[in-house]
Amino acid sequence: MNRLATSYLGLDLRSPLVASAGPLTRQPESAVRLQKSGAAAVVLPSLFEEEVVHEEVELDRALEQGAESFAEALDYHPEVRDVESVADRYLATIVEMKKELDIPVIASLNATSSGGWIRFAGSIEEAGADALELNLYRVAADAARTGAAMEASDLGVIREVGTATGLPVAVKISPYYSALASFAVAAVEAGARGLVLFNRFYQPDLDADTRQVLPRLELSRPWELRLPLRWIAILHPQVDGHASLAASSGVHSGIDAAKALLVGADVAMMTSALLQNGREHIATVEKELVAWMEANGYDSVAQLRGSVSYAASDDPAAFERANYLKTLRSWNAPLDLKSKPQPD
Repeated sequence: MNRLATSYLGLDLRSPLVASAGPLTRQPESAVRLQKSGAAAVVLPSLFEEEVVHEEVELDRALEQGAESFAEALDYHPEVRDVESVADRYLATIVEMKKELDIPVIASLNATSSGGWIRFAGSIEEAGADALELNLYRVAADAARTGAAMEASDLGVIREVGTATGLPVAVKISPYYSALASFAVAAVEAGARGLVLFNRFYQPDLDADTRQVLPRLELSRPWELRLPLRWIAILHPQVDGHASLAASSGVHSGIDAAKALLVGADVAMMTSALLQNGREHIATVEKELVAWMEANGYDSVAQLRGSVSYAASDDPAAFERANYLKTLRSWNAPLDLKSKPQPD
């Protein structure tokens, strides 16, 4: 029996360690190395609708250039079907990955329109992906649009994509919904077969000298796992048997993976740790996880999973407000007030 075996989105995996979307899952040859190192599945970087639309607009502009001045230019337009697009390259990568890998290939989609979600979801299924991860990324910047309207829109996307494709669909969400537990359960009811916690929003920075807004990429650190741990623990008893749960952000070691499984995750996803330590780090994490399981008397991931979730915990309140109070009172550093002169 494989003690690390688990199931995610209905897919049987040899272990709970998944290489999530990032530079290392972009090319087939890199994915092959991840598989050899122990990755149980790979999630491709997202196909962004904006990139596809931008490329189509630029192509149309190039084809129209000179047409108003030289009528004969219309006769020299190349056949559009001969031009390989961003979407074509993405789908070709899926096809190549499926040829080279024995592990599941999970495509990722980040669209902005309902038509875009459905259009690309169908193409991804035809290319042979084993599952689809919907990457919900929105900034609620429109003051006229309520939270309820935003959530209804997201649930509509999940429902439409789930209806349009036969692939199991996981939804990568942010922690910023006003009532996260309610939204998560509604997402499952709308057709999500899995929830990935969480989408890590990258905040822009500002160059004070040039006054330019700049992108800043910072890799995750282990302490960032705390937020997914809390919410997976809370959601596990509410969606167990209906949807898979994936921990994303802050998984760097075997102990981190064990924590994710303890609170109810089916898989632990990694990107930053692999970028920092190399693809082979997956093997190290797996060895650490197995050693921890042996030291703590767990024979399988199935036995480990959810054993410290909200429902199973001796102190469920530790995942809620009580944890906030205890954390505030946990700082015990001495305050050296006597050594400084005090004001009258």
